[in-house]
Amino acid sequence: MPTAASPQALPPLPLHPIAQRLGHLGLLPFVLGALLVWLIGDRNLEAHAFVALGLSAYAALVISFLGGIYWGFAFVQHIESPRPFVWGVVPSAVAWLAVMMPAYAGLALHGAMLVVCYLVDRRLYPTLGASAWLTLRFRLSAVAALSCFLAAAGS
Repeated sequence: MPTAASPQALPPLPLHPIAQRLGHLGLLPFVLGALLVWLIGDRNLEAHAFVALGLSAYAALVISFLGGIYWGFAFVQHIESPRPFVWGVVPSAVAWLAVMMPAYAGLALHGAMLVVCYLVDRRLYPTLGASAWLTLRFRLSAVAALSCFLAAAGS
């Protein structure tokens, strides 16, 4: 049985059309949150803080989900290596830290973590049979990270 670190690739997991639609729909809070941060600006600090926190919390949920995928891979494929389990909790821990930070810093950290998660996925998905998901992952991560970076700049 290949592990997450082995070079032998598993049979490909097909890209599900519902996952594509839901993934794209999941970008709405990122884009809307970043847009609202800029539209509200300094005019209403309470609303601005509320929107920034909402975007940060949503980003943390998505980042935690991205880490949790590795636990699913490890369970289903009976991967004995501790790597997927260890990596699986790193995004959640970083995302939690980012939520606790001021919006300008936390949202930037979320954006960076989304990029890091994609880079890890790009390296590990092929060994787990999930190569078909990388194009979607890139698109979703790019828009989500850009939204976080733009919101951080507006905070």
